[in-house]
This record gives sequence, C-alpha cells and structure tokens, in this order.
Amino acid sequence: MKDSARQLLHRLATVLTATVAAVVAFAGGDTGVGIPARLPGVQPLAMIAIHMASLELDSSASIKASPNLLGLRKDDTERIKVELQSPKPSSDDWVGVFSPANFNASTCPTEVGNSREQEPLICSSPIKYQFANYSNAEYIKTGKTTLRFQMINQRSDFSFALFRGGLANPKLIAFSNTVSFANPKAPLYPRLAQGKLWNEMTITWTSGYNIDESLPFVEWGPNDGHQTRSPAGTLTFNRNDMCGSPARTFGWRHPGYIHTSFLKELWPNTMYSYKLGHQLFNGSYVWSKSYSFQASPYPGQDSLQRVIIFGDMGKAERDGSNEFNNYQPGSLNTTDQLIKDLDNIDIVFHIGDITYANGYLSQWDQFTSQIEPIASAVPYMIASGNHERDWPNTGSFYDTMDSGGECGVLAETMFYVPADNRAKFWYSTDFGMFRFCIADTEHDWRKGSEQYKFIEHCLSTADRQKQPWLIFLAHRVLGYSSDLWYAKEGTFAEPMGRESLEHLWQKYRVDIALFGHVHNYERTCPIYQLNNAESMC
Repeated sequence: MKDSARQLLHRLATVLTATVAAVVAFAGGDTGVGIPARLPGVQPLAMIAIHMASLELDSSASIKASPNLLGLRKDDTERIKVELQSPKPSSDDWVGVFSPANFNASTCPTEVGNSREQEPLICSSPIKYQFANYSNAEYIKTGKTTLRFQMINQRSDFSFALFRGGLANPKLIAFSNTVSFANPKAPLYPRLAQGKLWNEMTITWTSGYNIDESLPFVEWGPNDGHQTRSPAGTLTFNRNDMCGSPARTFGWRHPGYIHTSFLKELWPNTMYSYKLGHQLFNGSYVWSKSYSFQASPYPGQDSLQRVIIFGDMGKAERDGSNEFNNYQPGSLNTTDQLIKDLDNIDIVFHIGDITYANGYLSQWDQFTSQIEPIASAVPYMIASGNHERDWPNTGSFYDTMDSGGECGVLAETMFYVPADNRAKFWYSTDFGMFRFCIADTEHDWRKGSEQYKFIEHCLSTADRQKQPWLIFLAHRVLGYSSDLWYAKEGTFAEPMGRESLEHLWQKYRVDIALFGHVHNYERTCPIYQLNNAESMC
C-alpha cells in the first residue's frame, strides 16, 4: 500500500510545484521574524488616502451605473457598466466602488479615532477601484469613458464615485446612482471543510440573515436519494472585535452572518447534493443554488487520493480593478487551474495568508466568491498565517501588524477548521491514507507550549496501519529554506523552529512537511540536524 501511496505523493509534489509556481510568478514574499513583508506594493486599497478626501462636486462631471438592479436571474455576480465624464480629465482620475452606497461622513463612527480638528469627509474605503483611463487612453483627451466592473453580491447596495487628485489627495467630483442585487441577503459562497470525524463534512456560508430573521439550514442527501435537513449555527462580529486600523476604521465593513452546518455519518466516497436554506419567520424560504460533493474515503482506504497544498494565494479582480501595482494577480491563475482540474482534486489545503485583505474586510467576500467553485465541491482546509493573525499585544507569537488589525477574527469566523478552540488555529484531520497535522505558526510552538503538546499528540496518535502517510503543514517555514531573508538571518528557517520540532518529526517518522510564507518553491532532501538522512535523494 505504501508504494502506491509514494506514487501518489510524487504526483502531489508535481501538482504542488505547478500550483505554487503560479503564485510566486506574480507575488512577492513574506520575510523572517520582525522584517516587513516585501510584496511588490502594499494592499491596493491601502494606497488610497481616503481620510484626506475633500469635496469638489462639479456640475459638469457625471457618473452613471447600469443596470440598477442585479441578480434578476439569481446570479451572485454580474458585470456592470459605468459611464463617466469630466470637464478636466487627468490620468490621476479614478472611480471607487462604495458599499454600502451611502459613504458620506454621516456614517462615520466614533471608533475612527480621528485626532484632527476636521472629521473626514469619507470614513470607509471603497471595496475596489479603477483608474478612469484603465480601458480607454483617449479619456485624457475627451473626458469621457466607460468602465466595466464585475460586482458580487455583498449584502448591501453600491454606488460609484469619481475622484480627481489621484489616490493620495482624492477630491470627490461626482457620484452615481445606487445599484443593488435583487436579494442582497441571499445565502452565498459555501465553503466545505472536514469535520472532527472522518465521516463528517461541514458547510459554512455567508448571508445577510441574522438569527432574528430566519432559521439557517442545509438540505442534503445522496444524489437521487432521500434529502434531509441539518440546522446551522450563526456567527458574526462587530467593529470593536477588530484590534486596530484599518480593520477597525476605514477598512471596516460588516461581514454579514456566517453560518455553519454539520453533516454527519456520511457514507465513504458517496456523492451528496446540497443546497443552503433560510426559513424566514413569515414562513417563506430562501434557497441557494444546488451543489454537490464526495464524502471522504474511509481511513486507510487504499485508493487514489488527490491532495492540493499551497499557501499565500490571495485574491485578485477579474475586471482589472486594484491591480495596477501587480499585487496578487497570480491568484487567478492558481484559482482557474484548480477549477479546471477540479475533477482530479479530493481535498485542498491553503496553508496561511489566505486573502491578504490586511484589514480591508470587503476582500474576504471577494475571496470566498473567487474560490466558490472549488470550496463548494471539495474540503477547503486553511491554516493561519501572519496576514490573518499578527497584531501587537494580542497574543500572536510575532509582534507585527501584518493582519491590518484583523488579529485572526476573520479567518476564525469565515472558515471552519476542526480545532478544539478556533482562536488556537492548530488541528488534525484524517483523509484516507493521510493524517494531516496542521500547526499555527502565529502562536507559540516551542517545547512546553500548549501547541507543542498538540503537535506531539497529533503525530504520536496516527494509526500508521490506516494512515501510512503522516504530513505536517504550517505557514512559516519551520524546517529549511534558502529564502533570502532567512539566509541573511543565518537561520534558513524560522528561528527555534527546527530545534523545537525537528526531533518530533524524526521520532514519529513524518513523511513530508510543507510550508508557505516565502513565496518560493523549494524541495529538500531528507535532512536531520543539518545532515542528509539519505545518501541519495
């Protein structure tokens, strides 16, 4: 059995190489301890000095969006046309998409914490933007152009604002009509994940319905078989749950309501169909479209099991928004390749740095929309990275500001993982011939820590008769890396990583460890205490 599994793992490594390469071809990389990330540019929305916006409405300028109502065919994404004109066109003119549509100072909360005498005109960042000359270089001459934005259902209405003065000194000169989806509260973007038992599947989704409006549930069953209903729990959070700016200030946007249902006692390898439902208190129902998934294999089942593992993917915009600085466009290449090969994928692990939202909460909706064709069909398991968790004085192991004030709340709420405590993002999951031990590098893993005890327990309790493959996953490199920053530090990995964990990997015969963080593809020979464990590799 193990020989066939070795062939599977070789194929996994080949797929992993292609997947990671698709990301690193366009993205930069994170760095070692205490060194700022060196991505090519910052989070695009962070480049907008929205707190500096001023009002210069110009009666000769105009901006109009159409159609006014989206999703009439129950689609959750739709292209929209934005026509604009300006009497003084400039290459710095840009259009911001705001949601909710009312983005003036009347919505500014006291939490913004502005110390200036003048309160900001606008207190929320746009959810995306394009420069006015993005698709028409003649705009500089004519002052007229048409932009096209791809909109997703994000539980609220939208408006479009035309600015001059560039991103650093924005001056609002015109704003559009309001655009909305026919059912902005619809249940959307299901994310599958393994439950705490091998024969459980969890389904998490987002809607605009709180528990005082509806009862959320999943209707599911074997394909062409009896359908049953399982209730869902509901979570959300508020601005004060964020740890700092921009998540608590200009990046804040209400996350909606996140529901999770547990589907239990599944038959191995069986195809199930499901749809998300909300029973409103007036007796009516709201439904999602139908989806399907295949239940996990029985532990130890000797069959083809296809696993995809990558990190640091992020999100990008298919309409070209936000991408002038090449922030994370490679994520679309990876996403599209996974969708294309979905029939050959059984489970996905995204090991940290999920969205690179960095405190701009609207980006999490856009990410879950981007991966929906994948996450709705196969388990999409995540790990915590620095861009999800790290914030000073909040319990993260690294005292950086990489999460933009999210401090783990978004990742812990938007995705389910079978952890005992989701604020401690370490867990194990069994899948056929594999035992996966997923560590949280943003919490202490050193000997004597709570996580160290979990890691040893996960490794030591693997039934190697049923799970001959023992896999260790984490975000930051705890093993070996020749990344430039690690090389400069002389550690060739996170300091203390090997000295804390290497003996556990050796003792319990871990087959392979995979890490993200540095945005490079590397593969090492078997190594223990800086020596090759085999003469040939």
